[in-house]
Amino acid sequence: MKKLRQIMTASLLSAAALTDAQAQDIDHKLDVINQLTTPSHVSVMPVSSLLNAPGNEALRAFFFDPVKDKTVLKGKKIAVLAADGFEEIELTGPVWYFRELGAQVDIVSPKYNPAPARYGLSSPEMAKTHVMAIQYLQPVGWIKFDRTADQIKVSDYDAVFIPGGAWNPDNLRYDKDVIKFIQDFNKSGKLIAAICHAPVVLASADILKGRKLTGYWNIQIDLKNAGGIVSDQPVVIDANIITSRHPIDVANFSKAVENWLVKKN
Repeated sequence: MKKLRQIMTASLLSAAALTDAQAQDIDHKLDVINQLTTPSHVSVMPVSSLLNAPGNEALRAFFFDPVKDKTVLKGKKIAVLAADGFEEIELTGPVWYFRELGAQVDIVSPKYNPAPARYGLSSPEMAKTHVMAIQYLQPVGWIKFDRTADQIKVSDYDAVFIPGGAWNPDNLRYDKDVIKFIQDFNKSGKLIAAICHAPVVLASADILKGRKLTGYWNIQIDLKNAGGIVSDQPVVIDANIITSRHPIDVANFSKAVENWLVKKN
């Protein structure tokens, strides 16, 4: 509060001392800001807590049991479409696994597009080269992307997967380069995998009519409205589309992608 008062004071007065009226004005503005701001009490989902939660023994084993054959996906190239707000474990988990199996994995983001100045938003410099991770709506870190969506083409990759997170898919589905890439990838018959909230990106690409799939519980009605045939299963495979529901499905999701690519060989 003291720092905020100093900032506001400096912005209103360059050198002159505050009058009572000016001090009252600043206090009024601070009071308004306090009423517009919510307390910083948030829920988080640390990876360690997720892996140690009751019922997640298989998920824990998926990550901690050493990968026996690290050449299973050698020569395969996988693109990960991610924007700010991706669910951390839904990106880092599959990326770690596919790389352990020998695949080349590129993280691909929409071109950096800062919000208009009038929005009053500020972004760190690293936002130009990184995307932000969340753990259940709480920002927790950043990961560097390798390419932007306008730089890639279908022939570059054998598969594409999209992690969830409530914000990430919403950012992706508005990007014309991402949507065009998904549409072209689908036409090629190559693998498209999406977990949690990510299937809404496929809905925006208009490729779900008559397709069997799943997704996070909150978006299942949206998938049905897009013409999909939705079931509440850990993994649903329909031709070249693989979908899952939640971070607890990461192991099943990753193995389904692995098996699809191996069979494609």
